[in-house]
Amino acid sequence: MTQKENTWDALLKINTVGKDDTNADEYRYPYEPTPYSVLERLSDSGMIGEANVVLDYGCGKGRVGFFLSRLTKANTIGLEYDERIYQSAVQNKKTAGCANIDFVLTRAETYEVPPQVDRCYFFNPFSVEILRKVMARILASYYEQPREIFLYFYYPSEEYVSYLMTVDELDFYDEIFCGDLFEGKDPREQILIFTIS
Repeated sequence: MTQKENTWDALLKINTVGKDDTNADEYRYPYEPTPYSVLERLSDSGMIGEANVVLDYGCGKGRVGFFLSRLTKANTIGLEYDERIYQSAVQNKKTAGCANIDFVLTRAETYEVPPQVDRCYFFNPFSVEILRKVMARILASYYEQPREIFLYFYYPSEEYVSYLMTVDELDFYDEIFCGDLFEGKDPREQILIFTIS
């Protein structure tokens, strides 16, 4: 697993390997990048392309954005609240030379979702309390500019799933199974996909 992580980082000219829980608390969870094998499944799904704009919540050092920008040609926006980790993403953008990726230093719950965003990605970046506020922002953007929006939740917690099932505007769309990528039989190894209707 580590070999693939290092290989993709080198290919993309970025440094995103490793965890960081320096500023984590009960509401904002530690930085941990999505495994590249999972991102390969997501990009191979055919659900993200160059016409899409992906908003990555809790982008950390930017791995999701760099990978999807490179493989699917999608435009990406990464949100990060931790200034030190955000600076790592900005530095990665300099070395990667990506033009179709932006990073914003902000708290997710206060960020107004741009009308061009039609894909949102989450890898358990924060608590359900914050997720509720984030969903309100996404829905506000949708009502202001109705469009097809897909939301991807990798390795979702039971709390996330329970909450998502209560949001009237969300429809469960599909899942991308990732359990075969890792040892053990972890039922959370999947990407749950929802749409707004």
